[in-house]
Amino acid sequence: MSDKLYVARSSQIAARRLDDEMMIMSAVDSTLFTLNETATFIWEAADGSTSLEDIVTHKICSRFEVVESEALQDAEEMVRQLAGHGILLLSDEPLAAANPSRQVTP
Repeated sequence: MSDKLYVARSSQIAARRLDDEMMIMSAVDSTLFTLNETATFIWEAADGSTSLEDIVTHKICSRFEVVESEALQDAEEMVRQLAGHGILLLSDEPLAAANPSRQVTP
């Protein structure tokens, strides 16, 4: 992945943590998602100002025995799927300063 990808949680959801998993309901299409432990780490770190690459490096690779390039590829696929359901927002720049017209769509 050559460009940084920033992720933020959408405000159009309802979410609750149950043990190591996150349950999320999309207000857009009423779809219910259950995130596993790894995806929950990404979800909780998705603050809009931290790049996905940094989240994977510091939250995933430091905790699990995984190759960084593979973890990043899997994480990107997962966040794009969630963005497609309106669960996450994606941008090529930090979302706090992002211009809405620059948001990435899946």
